[in-house]
Amino acid sequence: MTTDHQIKKYSVKRYNELEPNTFSYWERTAFIDNADIIVIGSGIVGLSAAMHLKKRQPALKVLVLERGFLPTGASTKNAGFACFGTVSEQLASLQRSSPDEVSRLVEYKWRGLQRLRENLGDANIDHFQYGGYELFMDDETERAGYCIDQIPYVNKLLKDAIGTNAIYSVANAKIADFGFKGVGRMIYNPFEGQLHTGKMMHALLNIVNALGVLVLNKCEILKIENENSHISLITNQGIFKSKKIILATNAFASQLFPALKVIPGRGQVLVTKPIAGLKLKGAYHFDEGYYYFRNIDNRVLFGGGRNLDFKTEETWEFGHTEAVKNKLAVYLKEVILPDHDFEIDYWWSGIMGFGEDISPIVKEVEPNIFCAVRCNGMGVAMGSLVGEKVAELAL
Repeated sequence: MTTDHQIKKYSVKRYNELEPNTFSYWERTAFIDNADIIVIGSGIVGLSAAMHLKKRQPALKVLVLERGFLPTGASTKNAGFACFGTVSEQLASLQRSSPDEVSRLVEYKWRGLQRLRENLGDANIDHFQYGGYELFMDDETERAGYCIDQIPYVNKLLKDAIGTNAIYSVANAKIADFGFKGVGRMIYNPFEGQLHTGKMMHALLNIVNALGVLVLNKCEILKIENENSHISLITNQGIFKSKKIILATNAFASQLFPALKVIPGRGQVLVTKPIAGLKLKGAYHFDEGYYYFRNIDNRVLFGGGRNLDFKTEETWEFGHTEAVKNKLAVYLKEVILPDHDFEIDYWWSGIMGFGEDISPIVKEVEPNIFCAVRCNGMGVAMGSLVGEKVAELAL
């Protein structure tokens, strides 16, 4: 994993290499020097924060800076799961946090998903609530039995969060319907769904643009200087000044503020070519959520495998490893699509932000500099509310 020393060395190197950029009067007055608040990062959290700022104070001048051509990280590179966690994931969280905290976080994710749908509209993001399924392999008898035995407890724990205790249930009878092999048990959750994250981000951009928010891409922050009257952002495009800053870079937060304990986690994903007669319809997880797949346009989207080598996947580098690619290909052929001929169309990867605490970090890190990071792989579920919360802090 990258060390604090390497982060500092990288930042100084990039800062020293920066070539002065001379902006015209028109550029400065229209784009550069007129922001009340600058949001760093144009992902789900960043754009949600910008949207909330403008809805609360329409006269506020809000600028969003994004270092990528598209949002860098996971917002347009995730699997498009509108989910709040499987039974095994909830049980794992209970090993690290109190029951009240686990229930509170599930309620937060569930409410966040509803807010996302309200803000953007289901039709604009291709949201479909087909349900979620947790799979257990034939050799996971003990784990499956334990999770199934805990269903009544988990349902009771999350009743107030979801509004019903009919959340998780055994669905072994559906295994054959999906054509799986090697799957012995399955748990169903009717409240989970899927969406198109590209369309989601497109819809968010349309809204913030209509509200008067300016989004500038290919603008990488190299250094932040907190001065008495303003904050200066030294970027590869020049220097931007603002009264307040919101940092919404999730996994990349520690590159600018090493004290923020956010660990990057790369997720590797594949998509097959269209498959005739595909039986899958829903969001599927196994191995405590470390593997996940779904249907999309008669294709299978399949990702995960970070747990094969956590240290290697604790990286800010996009890309793939043969170990993960091979494991995904084997599961695809032997478990998910054993009776289908298929071809893998393409691969990609996204970088998520994780930490020891199951809750995101939303706080003021320095005077007038606020952060909203560490969504622990649940940015789709939490991003809307996390963005709103940091916007309220900044206001």
